[in-house]
Amino acid sequence: MIFAAPWVLVALAVLPALWWLLRVTPPAPRVQDFPAIRLLIGLRPREETAARTPLWLLLMRVLAAGLLIVGLAGPVLDAAGALVGTGPLVLVVDDGWAAAPDWAARIAAADAALDRAERAGRSAALLTTARSGQDAAPTLSPVMPIADLRPRLAALHPLPWPPDHAAAAQALRGVSGTVVYIADGVAAAGDEAFHTALAAIGSVTEIAPAAPTAPMLLQPRAEADRLVARVAMLPEPVATDLAVLAQSGDGRTLARATAHAAQGATEAEMPIVLPPELRNRLTRLVLEGPASAGATLLLDEGFRRRPVGLVTAEAGADTPLVGSLYYLERALAPFTELRRADLHTLLQREIAVIVLADRPLAPSEIPELQKWVQNGGLLLRFAGPRSADTTDDLGQPANPDPLMPERLLAEDRQLGGALSWSQPAKLSAFPANSPFVGLTVPAEVTVNRQVLAEPSAQLADHTWARLQDGTPLVTEASRGAGRIVLFHVTANADWSNLPLSGLFPDMLRRLVALSAGVSAAPDAAPLSPAETLDGFGVLGPPPPAAAGLPAADFAKTAVSPQHPPGLYGPQAGRRALNLSSAMGKLDAAAPVPNAARQDLAGGVHERAIGAWLVAAGLALLAFDLLIALRLRGLLRPAAAAAMLLLVAALPAHAQLPSPPWRAALETRLAYVVSDDPAIDDISRAGLLGLATYVNARTAAHLADPAGVRPGTDDLSFYPLLYWPITPGQVPSGAAITAMNAFMRDGGIILIDSRGDQAALRTAAAGLAIPPLTPLTTEHVLSRAFYLLSQYPGRTDGDTVWVQRQGDRSNDDVSPVVIGSHDWAAAWAIDSAGRNTVAIDGSPRQRTLAYRFGVNLVIYALTGNYKGDQVHVPHILERLGQ
Repeated sequence: MIFAAPWVLVALAVLPALWWLLRVTPPAPRVQDFPAIRLLIGLRPREETAARTPLWLLLMRVLAAGLLIVGLAGPVLDAAGALVGTGPLVLVVDDGWAAAPDWAARIAAADAALDRAERAGRSAALLTTARSGQDAAPTLSPVMPIADLRPRLAALHPLPWPPDHAAAAQALRGVSGTVVYIADGVAAAGDEAFHTALAAIGSVTEIAPAAPTAPMLLQPRAEADRLVARVAMLPEPVATDLAVLAQSGDGRTLARATAHAAQGATEAEMPIVLPPELRNRLTRLVLEGPASAGATLLLDEGFRRRPVGLVTAEAGADTPLVGSLYYLERALAPFTELRRADLHTLLQREIAVIVLADRPLAPSEIPELQKWVQNGGLLLRFAGPRSADTTDDLGQPANPDPLMPERLLAEDRQLGGALSWSQPAKLSAFPANSPFVGLTVPAEVTVNRQVLAEPSAQLADHTWARLQDGTPLVTEASRGAGRIVLFHVTANADWSNLPLSGLFPDMLRRLVALSAGVSAAPDAAPLSPAETLDGFGVLGPPPPAAAGLPAADFAKTAVSPQHPPGLYGPQAGRRALNLSSAMGKLDAAAPVPNAARQDLAGGVHERAIGAWLVAAGLALLAFDLLIALRLRGLLRPAAAAAMLLLVAALPAHAQLPSPPWRAALETRLAYVVSDDPAIDDISRAGLLGLATYVNARTAAHLADPAGVRPGTDDLSFYPLLYWPITPGQVPSGAAITAMNAFMRDGGIILIDSRGDQAALRTAAAGLAIPPLTPLTTEHVLSRAFYLLSQYPGRTDGDTVWVQRQGDRSNDDVSPVVIGSHDWAAAWAIDSAGRNTVAIDGSPRQRTLAYRFGVNLVIYALTGNYKGDQVHVPHILERLGQ
């Protein structure tokens, strides 16, 4: 325990004198009615008044005085010792990718160091060791008072590249003072020079994890039927379990793979087995646990590149309008890489899809093509006059094609025509198991001829498209890791007008997307950054220093501010640069020589108990007053009971919130207190989580949220008010008046119905809500900080409403935002910073919920600032337009 004002303890020397003064209690005056003096003869007093104070009362008074003195001295429990050394505090913080998993603990340790320096009356300087987003080398801040340095510390966030210890060593030259170094525990280039520079300053205290854990996802290994995730880590002191989530572009987890890492292991592998149609939706691998750039690995088109090979057919295949490859080439060329050659040449190259248009296979071609399909290839075939199985003299099938999904009948089927009673058939809706589900079937698409599959019990399960009479149009069959797909019509307009419709390229696009893909070939053309990861592994706009990178250099380029981890290139050909792309083996960092070591996880939070001691002293003094009045005969029983109640209430008053005007000293969010404690807990935890997220990612600094009661508490101190609607909630007239004034004076109310629209109508009946319109990407709120098109919370899917634009009464800033997505539940965190409420969606939904909250806070603080036309060019640049 330490004392914030130790000089107050000098007053303890007065306690002996106080003891001496309190020993004598003046007797209470007696009022005696008596007749003549004669009547007093022989009168004996029945009670005697003590000449001295009772010992127990004396001890209580001295104890009360001691509690007041000690409480006013500002005692702090669990406080670290005083800073060693002299001079200013030099606070050095590793803010590279390895610091992200326990970033909150690092900031808490830095805050504790600043507290110790502030109590000692010392100033401080701050140095972060990673290069900035502008690619500026680490620079030591000027020495400044602690109060001025705290906002800089609060604005820090981890960066997605390693620290630059060599440049940090240069920044420390010529500096003197006391060093507190908060290390990430991972070895980096320039460590030796950096440690030497730290030791040259003066006494050094190194705060680092006792067992650093900075796992990093390595480039996965693609195999025919699986994707093998690989994790590099520092040697684990004990055996541990790892899990990797395979996620799609919309944030859904498609698979979860686990592995057991033995004690001392430095690498682990986890196979991810998925069907090709799911594997090709993967966009990232995420290591389960604390978020960081190392725990997120982006997958690019290199894992999903799908070149399509057109097997050259007979002469005339390219004849306009009638050639067998004419429509195929024009349908596939806009979105695929087309290659044309004979079958043998295509099989020698990296091909994801091979297309055969009514081309029978030679016996010598079948084994090689079968092997290619078995290894994961997609064979797409079209029927025609030569596709039906031939028959022998007895009418039995002869030499059936093994690379057809189904046995075909020897005769094709005619629909319509001069010699047929039937009409051309139309397509029916696609079944639920088809990759074409969701595509609209044009009414004008008809089929007048088709080959028929031999009926079987499994035929319906392998049919992806059928005619209205139920006969198959597209069938498929799996072969090993690959698949064969057959269109029962020709690839030109001879048997149907399907190749003439817009449905044809859409169907081909879906089929190509099912293929396993091949690795990408290097290219010398530079690819500009599109989206990059931050230190917590969240995709966002590139930093200012980000530059393009040739595709051929991705495998050998280390991440940096110029080349941050993320996605590069156009949408159709994205390439991923990951933290592990050019990093070597992870090693634990050596400790700073001759430095005092502290465990990052071993610190405890300081607790100020001065207020409680003062409250206890005042309670004892009040009790002493009660006793003194009773001894003097001046206190009646009713008044004594009231005094006892007051004394009992004093400790409770010690934890009352600060006066309302103190809310003006710091920016904080507020929520409307309801009659449901569980809802209030969620509201407070949600706004606390949002404030933490805002503080970590923006220049804004929000204090802990406050619960308010409109009509009773002053709302003018808060820029944003969160109002969760509860059943049966009916605000008073004073509350409605207060909220209307709050909106009129520039405040914003986020009304969250949490799905109860009837309760919303009842609760908000008296509010002066302006004309509303759905929130769209054109509104300033959608681009106040992040560029958003979705605004989810714990739930998603409902419309979010804002004031109709064009109303200049409040400078075109919406005073109210209304939705039902239960945002506070998505933002809520516990004391350890963990989310406490599950969401009805993917992890990305929670990220989008936080981003919407950030936009809402920035919108409340800056109004329509981002709507100014001067920012339009920058916004268009971020949108890539």
